[in-house]
Amino acid sequence: MVTFKHTQLKNGMDIVAEINPEAQSVAIGFMVKTGARDESGEVNGVSHFLEHMMFKGTSHRSSADVNREFDAMGARNNAFTSNEVTCYWAHILPEFLPDALDLLADMMRPALRGEDFDMEKKVILEEIALYLDRPGHVLYEAVMEDHFRNHPLAHSVLGTKESITALTRDQMQTYFDARYGPGNMVLAVAGKLDFDELVRLSEQKCGHWKHLDVHRQYPAAEFRGGVRHITDPKLKRHYVAMICPGPSAQHDGRYAAQVLSDVIGDHDGSRLYWALVEPGLADEADFSFYPHDGMGSFFAYASCDPARSGQVAEILRGELKKICDNGLTDQEISRSKNKIATAAVLQGELPLGRMRNICSRWIYNQEYKTLEEDLQLLEGVDAAAIKKVIHEFPFSPLTTTTLGPAR
Repeated sequence: MVTFKHTQLKNGMDIVAEINPEAQSVAIGFMVKTGARDESGEVNGVSHFLEHMMFKGTSHRSSADVNREFDAMGARNNAFTSNEVTCYWAHILPEFLPDALDLLADMMRPALRGEDFDMEKKVILEEIALYLDRPGHVLYEAVMEDHFRNHPLAHSVLGTKESITALTRDQMQTYFDARYGPGNMVLAVAGKLDFDELVRLSEQKCGHWKHLDVHRQYPAAEFRGGVRHITDPKLKRHYVAMICPGPSAQHDGRYAAQVLSDVIGDHDGSRLYWALVEPGLADEADFSFYPHDGMGSFFAYASCDPARSGQVAEILRGELKKICDNGLTDQEISRSKNKIATAAVLQGELPLGRMRNICSRWIYNQEYKTLEEDLQLLEGVDAAAIKKVIHEFPFSPLTTTTLGPAR
């Protein structure tokens, strides 16, 4: 039987675990409630840069030691940084859980050596240059800036060439000291494990860490909409992005918003697919829902021949208007719920998927839900729930940013 356990160490470190005795593996991760939205402009990109530095070694381990020990466990491991969280994880066989906890906990207290910082800065700058050659990335960052304006969700996860070039090792240390600790961090584990032993080891490895009293800022956002075109004569295709307010990660309508976005813009069989991709008007078209912390977004994207740019944009707006006027059919809602449920079950069959789910849910909402409870909430979405979300978030104000060889 799957069970959930939560405890908090004396220093405020939250430990959440979903224990499945039938599992054949276990996933462990430290998730920190920090990302690009928590950075000032002068240190923009420091969260992502710091993610790289966490693999460069500690006072006890070199970078080679970190890689070698993960390899010796046969671990699948990685990390990611978003606008809102940074996560470090490993997926291993149950017998390696103590080793994985020891290694990850040590990594959470990095050396941040000056020579490693200088070397990795070059890697980050190369990564920024690489992404600047990707039209989709350039457009995404531009439309986020146009939509969120002065709100911190407009910040780039990678940072800019200027901010990373100017960033110092001491600034990174200050940022780390202020955010990487109990009170702003969750340790999550899912799979086959002994919870009491996990707590004992966590107290040993993390119990001496200093508690941090961290409060994320939630300023109001002023959405104005508007249209902007970015010209790049090197491009042969036209790219369009549209973004508008949606439910937050805490909003009761987030399940209905997920169904709504799937019907509008899933890659196969969605309304945008049949309106744009299948007839050959666009190379790709999708519509996504992003439930941010405290607010959310609906995001539309398409790419096409520049000669069809106006037609594609008109169809995109037209499809959104149809939804506002008429809602969704029961058949569309049912089909979408089945697709989302299947994806959730497939992800939930692996401890890694469950670990990420319980970890992020705890970070955002301080709550736990079983996979079955999540599926029940999804199943409860009906036409009335969809209509309620559309009424509250009617795809307006809509910010449109385009990128292409000419206007």
